[in-house]
Amino acid sequence: MKENDETKSQKTLKIHIFEWILDVICYTFVFILVSFLFKSFYIDTSYYGIYAVLAVIIISVLNKTIKPFLFVLTLPITGLTLGLFYPVLNVFILKLTDWILMDHFNLTNIWIAFFIAILLSIMNVLVDEIIIKPLIRRMKKNG
Repeated sequence: MKENDETKSQKTLKIHIFEWILDVICYTFVFILVSFLFKSFYIDTSYYGIYAVLAVIIISVLNKTIKPFLFVLTLPITGLTLGLFYPVLNVFILKLTDWILMDHFNLTNIWIAFFIAILLSIMNVLVDEIIIKPLIRRMKKNG
């Protein structure tokens, strides 16, 4: 019985790691595509896109650590605006990533950052629904 529980936890861990790697790959691709669309949004794609991957990892970490705290702090404003303030948190996370990566990730216009945050959110939902969730379901079904 104990071996069966360990193999289930190992499979679950493998699925979570695979999902995270797939998230990073897909969102890096989305980031690079968005950076080609806007001139005031620059991400250094030299060194085989390592800074795009790094930006996605930083954003992922900030979304798991700082964003919930900010969401709780801004909950009254978000409630009063019926959720319209929430993209401002995404812009803050993008600007914080801009500050961390310095010259390798630049958002020069706050309105473009706002538009990019909304566009990235839409693209993330699409990538999640079209690519990631079906692959994870297939992995869980097969094994």
